[in-house]
Amino acid sequence: MDTLDKLAILAEAARYDAACTSSGASRAPRAGALGTAQPAGCCHAFTPDGRCVTLLKVLMSNACSHDCAYCVSRSSASCARATFSPRELAELTVDFYRRNYVEGLFLSSGVLGTPDATTERMLACLRILRNDLRFNGYVHAKVIPGTSPELVGELGVLADRLSVNIELPSAASLESLCPQKRRDEVLRPMAQIRARRADEERRLLEERGRGAGARLPGRAPGDQPGLPGHAGRGGARRARGPMPLLAAGSGSALGLTLRRRPVGPRGRSFAPAGQSTQLIVGATPEDDNRVLTLSKALYDRFDLRRVFFSAYMPMLDDARLPDRGSPVPLRREHRLYQADWLMRYYGFEPSELVTPEEPWLDLDLDPKLAWALRNLDRFPVEVMDAPLELLLRVPGVGPVGARRIVAARARGPVTFDDLRALRVTLGRARHFLTCGGRRDDQSPLDAELIRERVTSDARSGAYNRRRRELEGGQLRLF
Repeated sequence: MDTLDKLAILAEAARYDAACTSSGASRAPRAGALGTAQPAGCCHAFTPDGRCVTLLKVLMSNACSHDCAYCVSRSSASCARATFSPRELAELTVDFYRRNYVEGLFLSSGVLGTPDATTERMLACLRILRNDLRFNGYVHAKVIPGTSPELVGELGVLADRLSVNIELPSAASLESLCPQKRRDEVLRPMAQIRARRADEERRLLEERGRGAGARLPGRAPGDQPGLPGHAGRGGARRARGPMPLLAAGSGSALGLTLRRRPVGPRGRSFAPAGQSTQLIVGATPEDDNRVLTLSKALYDRFDLRRVFFSAYMPMLDDARLPDRGSPVPLRREHRLYQADWLMRYYGFEPSELVTPEEPWLDLDLDPKLAWALRNLDRFPVEVMDAPLELLLRVPGVGPVGARRIVAARARGPVTFDDLRALRVTLGRARHFLTCGGRRDDQSPLDAELIRERVTSDARSGAYNRRRRELEGGQLRLF
């Protein structure tokens, strides 16, 4: 089998791994080296100068010895199998880079024999890529659960970002659908990556002479002085012992998302772009409340940069899985990403978006709007004196719009016409704001009328109409 035939098989098998994110790594050109890494430089993302760049997203091998029920490459599946040699894949990456096809590599693999044997093969490829071929571009590498700590450490030196896929939202589901995987084998490398990055951050701060006054990773990376009620990521949760898979997070995400990290990717030698993970939703019965609670716990415990959600796509017949004719609505995946964004950038807690009593996100309403409609007693918000944190909770007002409002009101009174000029989405925001004590003329005064109008507008909007059409023929998309 030639290289391009292998590529066709292994790139197709890799498409179920979520990787659509900015790289988070920044590396300038080096003499005698090939390529660079930009902070937004990967997988159909846009760099600061407007370029759209991509990764070569591929498996090292799909000859997997594991038999995970949902995976198209599981050992019992009837499919074409292929395996790259380390040099073959390294040279393919550089060849594609020189042709301007890609600007980096997303490398994962099925378990070829054992986790360590698979990782050794991935390491051999990355050593050839970095050392022999002098490739200086972005590399995202998947850590195979069960890999020895020594090999995980080597992988983090050669890759910009590492990820360990937790796969499913509960230990029971993992045991049921992935009989060869154990929860502790997934969580252990996550903890190792976090600890190694924290140690490096401490060392770099000390080298810069900031160790005495700066926030060190010994104090949890989420801690932010001056944010009342924010417990950060550390505290009691740093006690030794195994972490419950669904350990509860605490504190506001605002301190995490509106701060600058004390040490950025420049200067780091171990996984400078951090770590991420992926959750498959819909293959098992866990609701959105459980998914978001777990996501928050993972952010808090392991300093993850992203949790990716992947709507389960029925491809195989298995009694443990949903029927092939009942795909997970893509809107569920989208709403989970929106909820994740609210937790990371707007200071929301999972319990504000979903609860045990109402455990599912509304597919027709975005989570922020749904929260506002459940809490109409907190509105309207006065634009002239509302703090930034409160403005961020108004539907139609994002971080940029909230800061523009704060800047504009410092110069004088702000009207609804001014908000329109500031590019605030008044179609939603007008129902939740007052300007100088006055409501917008087009907003009803009665709370129930507001609820009916906003809900009707959202459900009849272009997004929901289009999504319903796509979901009606969802299987044809793949």
